[in-house]
Amino acid sequence: MSLNPRLVKESFAVIEPVAEKAAAYFYGRLFAESPHLRGMFPPAMNVQRDRLFSALTRIVWSLDSPDSMASFLGQLGRDHRKYGVIAEHYTAVGNALLATIKRFSAEAWTSEVEAAWVTAYTAAANLMIESADADAGVSPAWWLAEVIDHERRTPDIAVITLRLDQSLPYQPGQYVNVQTARWPRVWRTFSIANAPREDNTIRLHVRAIPGGWVSTALVEHTRIGDAVTLGPPVGTMTPTGSGRDILCVAGGTGLAPIKAILEHVIASGQRPNIHLLYGARHAHELYDLTDLVRMESAFPWLRVLPVVSDQPGYDGMRGQVPDVMERFHSWTDHDIYICGPSAMVNETVRRLQRNGVSMANIHRDIVQGEP
Repeated sequence: MSLNPRLVKESFAVIEPVAEKAAAYFYGRLFAESPHLRGMFPPAMNVQRDRLFSALTRIVWSLDSPDSMASFLGQLGRDHRKYGVIAEHYTAVGNALLATIKRFSAEAWTSEVEAAWVTAYTAAANLMIESADADAGVSPAWWLAEVIDHERRTPDIAVITLRLDQSLPYQPGQYVNVQTARWPRVWRTFSIANAPREDNTIRLHVRAIPGGWVSTALVEHTRIGDAVTLGPPVGTMTPTGSGRDILCVAGGTGLAPIKAILEHVIASGQRPNIHLLYGARHAHELYDLTDLVRMESAFPWLRVLPVVSDQPGYDGMRGQVPDVMERFHSWTDHDIYICGPSAMVNETVRRLQRNGVSMANIHRDIVQGEP
């Protein structure tokens, strides 16, 4: 049977307003029918429920874009290897998902809708299984790493250097899921803050989020010599290599992937003009400014502009980053990389589009949990 994106989307639209209840029901159903799977998930399920619905939403709305869906599902399948997911687990998940859709679709559920969901889920699961199987022959499910440096830059931000036990193939701008010994089965994403190195070291910029188990463990409780586990690299905010001039916009620890991209461009031998707008609320939160100034002095085509929003006495550039960005010339001919809190990223993208920048030139990512 062929895919029917319309029926899937229409029935899913009924569920979106009650996403939280639907996700809770899904996991309740899954663990009731397959209790052995509960040990694969973290003790607290709130973040897991959010991730489930976020992924499901993306899959549903990309059903009529096969290439986009295949790319996302392939990455998801490879990433799920770190949880110990195997092919038979997909049957249990599919049964719980169909039961959930049926329950919350109410009158919208018909035999045609059920057939559409079965077809869509089967196709998605097969893509994920095939991707995981192909990846198993060439890449580990996870990487072990040792903390070789831990520098507390502010009370809530640490720059952590890790040495991996084997090579991690990634592109500048990507991120990894991280698990600490303090919280087994709890994974959180952090961007890699450097271009690939021959010594298998990577840096993470971590802000401890209130209530954040992994981020707090990494900032406050991690020491040199500790071990962490990393999942495979993911993310699409990577350098284009177009040779065009570049605008980078970073807020908070959203600087991490931007810095990796800068390192890559500088090492490539290209000489584009690069503007980096680096925003924070207060000057002391510009935690990596010293190293950025060093990069600026070594690479004359790079201009670093710190921007502080909530400190009236600051003697540098003040304001919100999207406002400051608009004080300069047009960015229509630039490749643009943006990472930071969601509100900053979304507003920056909106301003760029309003000023005629093509979405094809805008590459973005959001720092999860940044205030």
